[in-house]
Amino acid sequence: MTATTPSAAFATAPDPRRWRALALLCVAGFMVILDSQIVVLALPSITDGLDFSPGGAQWVMSAYLLSFGGLLLLGGRIADLLGRRRVFMTGTLLFGLSSLLCGFAWTAGVLVAARAIQGVSAAVMAPTALSILLNTFEEGSERNKALALWSGSGGFGATAALLIGGPLTDVLGWEWVFFLNVPVALLLLALSPVLLRESRAEARTRSYDPAGALTVTAALLACVYAVVEAPRAGWLSAQTVGLLAACAALAVLFVRIEARTKAPLVPPRLLRARSVGGGNLVVFLLGSCAFGMSYTVSQYGQIVLGHSPLRFGLYNVVMPVTAVIGSYAGQALVTRFGPRPVATGGLALVGAGSLLLAGVPVDGGFVSDLFPGLLLFGPGLGACAVAGSIAALTGVGERESGVASGINTAAFQIGGAFGVAVVSSVALSYTSGTNRLAALTEGYQAAFTACVILAAAGMAVALVLLGRSRKSAGRGQGRGTPSEAVATPTTG
Repeated sequence: MTATTPSAAFATAPDPRRWRALALLCVAGFMVILDSQIVVLALPSITDGLDFSPGGAQWVMSAYLLSFGGLLLLGGRIADLLGRRRVFMTGTLLFGLSSLLCGFAWTAGVLVAARAIQGVSAAVMAPTALSILLNTFEEGSERNKALALWSGSGGFGATAALLIGGPLTDVLGWEWVFFLNVPVALLLLALSPVLLRESRAEARTRSYDPAGALTVTAALLACVYAVVEAPRAGWLSAQTVGLLAACAALAVLFVRIEARTKAPLVPPRLLRARSVGGGNLVVFLLGSCAFGMSYTVSQYGQIVLGHSPLRFGLYNVVMPVTAVIGSYAGQALVTRFGPRPVATGGLALVGAGSLLLAGVPVDGGFVSDLFPGLLLFGPGLGACAVAGSIAALTGVGERESGVASGINTAAFQIGGAFGVAVVSSVALSYTSGTNRLAALTEGYQAAFTACVILAAAGMAVALVLLGRSRKSAGRGQGRGTPSEAVATPTTG
């Protein structure tokens, strides 16, 4: 028998503060995405300022990604057990302090260590914020709108990074891409006790499943490290193959542990649910396309076309802006038709946009060669992100909302790391010839084609695994009521 806190007991009464609470949660999501994107623009200045060794600067990104991707499931589960508002505020405080340390970093090693701490705090904040959202809004059209706005906040974060990253770095220095997070974190800490109500799932005896937590964290760390290092070490190298094999073995061990423990980190029902697995796999492949395309188009625009980071960032705003539009349109379509057609259609737009980009010439222009592809890619990204998240989170009970949110967020982030690794390897393999720009363009064309293949794989997964939605899905289910059948059909 499961007991819940008073806040969960009154879950049937809509919280009058819920839309203001959503605004606060969206600001948190905005900050996490802004930070991850804006650091990319500041990386050359960081490399020069702290005298990073050749190849060492990648650890400014990799340290964050390893701790973020590796701890997302654990962060979500801790929120379920200790209280979602409390854990969210703890993660926000740690994010602000680690951002401050990043800005004041006096050596390369200090910055990498601070970025790892920042990743830990983001792994706590992101799934907890999404879990609070799930427990604040009733399943159905209202929650779908909330998920669309949550997804849109990520698009706004990416847009803001493109707009302010260059000027901020040029005028104030790279340190301010980190200092920018501090006042936002303070604002979140001040408003959280006012707008967010505490909730947790409590059993008679609270158990943290340390064996499950250790194995899944080790599996995720091995997976992320293998993928991040694969372009350098080689996909068939002993390092990459060994790490992926260790990841697979740990994943099998994790499933066995979860099946036997009394209080599993991830309930076996979630592992068996078709829509949960299908929705998260769609989100994984979407993340691969989104990150892979963004990386490739940035390389092509700045290296081949010769645009400055600021100029190209302004040009590239079309994609995140249209993604926000796509996410809001997508939630309305999901409410009416279910996630499968929306996810499939969104991935079709993503694939079509990538196919147009695969034809970029060495002497191309933004309006003629990049704009049409980005214009298709953006709405598809937004619509599919919402559809995949709704599919993965529909029917999830209040007790497991934190870990389900962690899985959903991890799927997109680890998918993004996988996508960047794939397109980097493909571009390198197809770059050949004496003319440098022509050789690079050939490699980027192949990388965009790889994004088309990833989108096609996502479409196949959506068609096979998401299934048809039931008309009754999302109606009449309370926030604390787990659905016994999760077959009905979030970026984190």
